Amino acid sequence: MRTNTLRELLDSGAVAVGGWLSVDSRYLAEVLSYGGYDTVTVDLQHGMFGLGEAVHLLQAVSAGPATPLARCPSHDPAVIGKLLDAGAYGIICPAVDSAADAAAFVRACRYPPSGIRSFGPSRGLLYGGADYAEHADETVLTFAMIESAAALADLEAIVATPGLDGVYVGPNDLALSLGVAPGAPTGVVLEALERIAAVATAAGVWPGTFCADAVVARQMVELGYRLVTPGNDIGILRTAVADRVAAVRGHRSTDAERGDATGY
Repeated sequence: MRTNTLRELLDSGAVAVGGWLSVDSRYLAEVLSYGGYDTVTVDLQHGMFGLGEAVHLLQAVSAGPATPLARCPSHDPAVIGKLLDAGAYGIICPAVDSAADAAAFVRACRYPPSGIRSFGPSRGLLYGGADYAEHADETVLTFAMIESAAALADLEAIVATPGLDGVYVGPNDLALSLGVAPGAPTGVVLEALERIAAVATAAGVWPGTFCADAVVARQMVELGYRLVTPGNDIGILRTAVADRVAAVRGHRSTDAERGDATGY
């Protein structure tokens, strides 16, 4: 089976930098894959496309060197299985609020007897290889999203879930759940991020997080995060456009023009 280069990178102790795809453009997906990211995530939760388009986007990411991941829209095992069958080499699952949620998510990603994934790897055989089914359980990555006060309360149990490879923080939803506005992590949100990184690392699972920009991503690396996503495609594009327009007009772009709050 084709190796999961993201898993190998994380196993080596290195930090992985991820791209995030929220628009239906195969060309952009391919550009991101060749752009230097270690992985590109096709976002089915908030991305502006459906499952059919996601298959095409996974194909485009796979054309380059980045490891193709997908964020599923929910815990639905059928959708998770479909994304894995389409060639996703890892799943980021939203709204994992308890150890029971985490266990159900992992089972959806694993074949029996470890899980409940139905056999029918389809494109997985093309991308992964003829022995895909034999090695998929040890190759495909599972990241449970921590994005609520409930998840924080059950964090130690979540990271102890057998077969869970990592946790991935949704900082804006986490902020809302903690009663504060989304934005650059400070106060209780920053404290939660620090705790998540420490607890995950101690449990032997990889902490990851979405970040508003590269500055925040660097801050998260210093906190111990191993997979960081320094903005999504539209946020990066909007910032670049605003900066260039402002430069031509002879002034600095504003936060509102740059869309610095864009993110998941």
